[in-house]
Amino acid sequence: MERRAVVLLSGGLDSSVAAAKAVSDGYAIYAMTFLYGQSHSREVESARRVAEFLGAKDHVMVELPPFLFSSSALLGGAEIPTGRNADEIPRGEIPSTYVPARNIVFLSVASAWAENLQAEAVYIGVNALDYSGYPDCRPEFIEAFREV
Repeated sequence: MERRAVVLLSGGLDSSVAAAKAVSDGYAIYAMTFLYGQSHSREVESARRVAEFLGAKDHVMVELPPFLFSSSALLGGAEIPTGRNADEIPRGEIPSTYVPARNIVFLSVASAWAENLQAEAVYIGVNALDYSGYPDCRPEFIEAFREV
């Protein structure tokens, strides 16, 4: 029986590397991309291309209602801050680009699909810069979810 993994694939660098890592680890990948009104819709096309390139067995697009995440600058059309590194983000400040509970929603849905597929793993790529300010990108969050 093939080893299966669900990969959360946004089409950005982090999730694309996570998908390639899953393939490198010997998994047949099942890609999942979420549509939630994000500003960078070109990433959705990139996700499709990455999934195809890596030979994903399936690639599902999951549409979420926009009201779930409407307070984020990534979705509301507000100006998105650029050009900062992790040291420039004040400790304890949650950036305006934080999408509340996004990763917990994504991981929950991916885990349900993984269970249905009898997959062994779920891969997610979170940005090292993001974890300084985004509660659901921090290593402790990922580890806590892994325990669940």
